[in-house]
Parts: sequence; C-alpha cells; structure tokens
Amino acid sequence: MPRRKQKRHMTVQDIRTMLRLKHEQGLSIREIAQRLKLSKTTVSTYLHRAQEADLDVWPLPVGRDDDVTLQATLFQRAGRPPRDATEPNWAYVSAELKRKGVTLFLLWEEYRAAHSEGYGYTWFCTRFKEFERRVNPRFRNTHDAGAVMQTDYAGHTIPVFDPLSGQSQEAQIFVAVLGASNYTFACASLTQRLPDWVDAQTRAMTFFGGVSKSIVCDNLKAAVTKPVWFEPTLTATFEAMAAHYDTTILPTRPRRPRDKAKVEGAVLIVERWILARLRNQKFFSIEALNVAITELLEDLNNRPMRRIGRSRKDLYDAIERPALRPLPDTPFEYAEWKQAKVHPDYHIEVLRNFYSVPYKLIGQQVEVRLTLRTVEIFHKHERVAVHHRRSDRNGHSTIKTHMPKAHQRHGATTPETLIKRAAKVGYHTAVLVERLMRDRPHPEQGYRSAMGVLSLQRRFGPDRLEAACDRALHVDTISYKSVHSILVKGLDKAPLSPDPVSPPPRHDNIRGAGYYH
Repeated sequence: MPRRKQKRHMTVQDIRTMLRLKHEQGLSIREIAQRLKLSKTTVSTYLHRAQEADLDVWPLPVGRDDDVTLQATLFQRAGRPPRDATEPNWAYVSAELKRKGVTLFLLWEEYRAAHSEGYGYTWFCTRFKEFERRVNPRFRNTHDAGAVMQTDYAGHTIPVFDPLSGQSQEAQIFVAVLGASNYTFACASLTQRLPDWVDAQTRAMTFFGGVSKSIVCDNLKAAVTKPVWFEPTLTATFEAMAAHYDTTILPTRPRRPRDKAKVEGAVLIVERWILARLRNQKFFSIEALNVAITELLEDLNNRPMRRIGRSRKDLYDAIERPALRPLPDTPFEYAEWKQAKVHPDYHIEVLRNFYSVPYKLIGQQVEVRLTLRTVEIFHKHERVAVHHRRSDRNGHSTIKTHMPKAHQRHGATTPETLIKRAAKVGYHTAVLVERLMRDRPHPEQGYRSAMGVLSLQRRFGPDRLEAACDRALHVDTISYKSVHSILVKGLDKAPLSPDPVSPPPRHDNIRGAGYYH
C-alpha cells in the first residue's frame, strides 16, 4: 500500500518567495505553485492576503519585512475583521450576484472602494455565505420506510445493434430507488416515450415487490403535460397507472435536482458500477442488455455501503419491504387516452379506424381509452361504447344499437340484395356494384357508393345507367363519380372503342355472368 504523502506546512520564507517571484520575476500563480510545489489555491490565498495588507510589493517596506511583523500582519487581517467595519447590504449583494457577469470578488471590490476600512475578501465571502444560509436554508429530506420511490433516466446510454443491418440505437437507462433503504432498480428501454416510461415504472414496483406511498419523478414530457409546480397535470395514462397502484405522483420542479436527490445519486452509482462495466460489451437486443444489467444490479444491491456498513438489500429487507403496500392482484394494462369528436355518421376516428357511439352523441367530444385489444369510449366519465380494436386501417366497427331506428332498418341491407337490385338494371351495373363493394366490408360505409350508383337510375333511367356502367368498366374507372360524370356529359350515348373489354379480375365476390340471370 503506497504511503500517504504528508501535508507540507507553509513558512514565512515561502511567503517571501511568493512575493519575490510575483513582483520581481513576474511569474503567474500557476508557475509559482509549480516552483514551490504548492497548490494554486494556497498561492492565490497568500498573495491576496498580502494585497489586503498593502504588502503586494517587492522588496518589502522597511519595518514590515521581519518575520514576526510579516506573519502578524498577514494573519491578523485574515483572522478577524477590522473594528467598526461597515456591514454590507447583503440583500443587494445577493441580487447583484444573479446578474450576468457579476462575481463576488467584483462586488467586494466595489464595497472596499466605498469603505476602505471594511471587511477583507475572506470575511466578506464568509459573511455572505452565512447570510445565504439564513435566507435560503436547505431542506434535508428524511424519507420514512415505504414513503417514496424516486425515478429518473440516466444521461448515459448504451448502443443496441441490429444484427441484420448493423445499425445501432441508443438504449435509455431507467433508474428507480427507494428513499429509506437506497434499494436500486435499473432497466433499459429503446425510448423515453410514454409506453416505455409506464412500463419501467411498473417493472420497478414489481422488482421492489410493493408500492410506495408516492412516486417522485422528473418533469418528463411523456409523464407531465403541464409542469406547474402547485398543480402539475399528468398524462391520462400515467395518472391511470397511479390510480391502479393506489399511489401518488409528485413531479419535481423543473431544473431542481435536489427535489429528487436520492435518484440523482442512484443514477451516478448505476453509471459507475453498472454501465461503466458494460462499456466494452456489444448488445444485439434490449433483452440481452437487461439481462446484463440485472446481474450487475444484484451485485450493487448486495454490496455493503461504505458509511453505513450494510448493503441496500439488507436495509430493504429490514425496514423497507415490510412498509411497502402490496401490489394489486393484476398488473397494470397499458392504455393510451385520446380525445375525439363524434362524426355526423355517429362514428369516431381513432388511428385511421372508425368506431360507433350512440347517435345522440353526434358532435360531442368523447374520451377514448386504447388498450392492446379493446377501444373504450367515455362521455363525461361514463363509458358509452366498447369495441374490439381493429388491426387494419380504414375499417369500421359499428354496433347496431348505436344507430337510429331508420338506419337499423337500413342496416338489414346486404351486399347480395344490392347486387340483385343492380342486376335488374343490367349485367354491367351488377358487375360494377359488386366491384365497388369488393373492398368494403362494412355495409353502412362500404356500399354507400353502390347505393349512389343505383340512385342515378331515377334521374337518367335504367338504359343510360347500364350504358354508363358498361363504359366505366370498359375504361376501368370504378367509382360513383366516374359513372355520374359519364351520364352528365352524355358519354354513355357515344359508341365504345373497338378495343375488347378486359374481363374483370378474378375475385371470390364476383360470381360471373350466370349469377345475374
């Protein structure tokens, strides 16, 4: 074990040498410190004391150059303040110090310019710190067992590589700590977005085996929509998670790390004891990274803490675990909350799909809870509809009881009945109607265009409608607008080009010509 280097004591001769090197040779504080093998702070302090005693010259004035006088003069100025010194306006000093570019030394110089017999710089600083402690005392948090779980993300990240492309994505490291025992949890996620944030919170509570009375977290955008200190607004999903676990969310003030000092310290420890040890490893999945973090996390929690002499796990088992409230019987099911407005057709649009609500809510704002399998719709905190979540896009989910009575009768119409109505007009009309409905699985939304085509019969007659459908099939423009345009412009009366009509593509819903006769 290397011997500890003994601290070097200052002598009066060292002070003389400092003054000589400074004023005779013009050396800097750094150069003087290197020459005398002292710290720069020590050199700067003694040179400043000499300046306060009006001894910042070389050679020293006669009568003040002997060792006893020199030592007494320097240390008397630093040891006690002058008599009848004018007390600075500390409130003014504190306010000025907040201005850009203003330093405590500058304010002291201004003070001494106005009061030549006032405090020296050392006493000025000491008195100002005492004033700050009186005006802005620091509150030291003492956490009871089971009272708080603090959470945050570490600034350090670890790359996770795609085994196929070789591209990397920086994994975010989530850290949680219990206040009384410092029992620590950490895991990795690909983002800091709301799903990963909520998942990390629930994993932490599962790891701790219980729920604390409160969760102190950072003002993460995914968690807090309005970071107002007195009444912060949480995202609906995060608030629902807190309600599920019967705990209270307490976001900290922006840019106030002391509000969550426990997790700030835990983040630093995790970065040093876990992430630093993984710096040379290469991970190809987030699962593999979490396995490595879990192994090192166990070692961290079982390691005795230097000042306490016990490990985090020991303290957790002894005082924290019995104080935690039990976990609920079922884990929290992640759900996103959105707002939507009910359309005139009594459906709402959620992620490019349409879900029905009672028709009396047309024009109203509703809240939507999205889980992995269901879509729940609420109006004024009352659930008004539940649907199975669709995995496709532009799909419709309609409950019959949500329709008005007239629409319910209309809902009895099927694609087959529409095709038979079109067949009474003609073969080409029936083929076009069927092709219009081919990719429209829901009657109310799917065959709206087909009904529009059939309605043209009342205005233009069955013969012209059949001819227009024949032309639309011939040029392969299958839409209500196309048929309507052909009839309005009279193109149905013009002869078709001699090019053979291409047969419609094969499809399970196309029965062939024999079906319509």
